[in-house]
Amino acid sequence: MNTFTHTTTPHTTILLSKKGMKEIRRAISQLEADRRAIILSLHELDRESGHDDRLERIEKLSRLESTEAELFEKRQILQHAKLLPSRSARMKVVLGSVVDLIDQQGRLMQYTLVDTIEANPSDGRISVVSPLGQSLLGKTASEEVQWQSGHKTHRLQLIGIR
Repeated sequence: MNTFTHTTTPHTTILLSKKGMKEIRRAISQLEADRRAIILSLHELDRESGHDDRLERIEKLSRLESTEAELFEKRQILQHAKLLPSRSARMKVVLGSVVDLIDQQGRLMQYTLVDTIEANPSDGRISVVSPLGQSLLGKTASEEVQWQSGHKTHRLQLIGIR
C-alpha cells in the first residue's frame, strides 16, 4: 500500500484520483482502528500495575503518539484534497491524464499523471514532477516524449490521452 506523506500549508490544494481518495480514507480508517486498539491495551495495562508494565506502557504511549501524528497528517491531506476532474477526450497531457505510450520495441505502457503524494510507478501512477511526468505535460497524442536518466536518453511515443 502506498503511504501518503505530504506537508500541507494553509490553502494548499492536493489533487487526488478516485483511487488516491479511497486509499487515504482507507489509511485513516486503519489508523483510527489502530488508535482504538492501543488505547484499549493501555486501559488494560492500567488495571495491572507492575514494574515491567512501565516499559510496556511507555512503548504503547509512544506508538499512540506516532499513530495520532500520522492520523492528523492524513486528515489534513484529506481536508485539502480535491478529486481530479474527469478528463474525457483530453487534447493535451495534464495532471490527471491517463496516457498510453509505446517504446521502440513495441511495448505498450499506460500511466496516470498524479500529484507526488499519490505517485506509485509500479501501480501505473507517475508524478508530474518526475522526469517522465515533466516531459509528458503539454504533449499531444502522436508526439515523441524524451527525457534524460543519467547519460541515457529515453524515448517513448505518446499514442493516446484520456
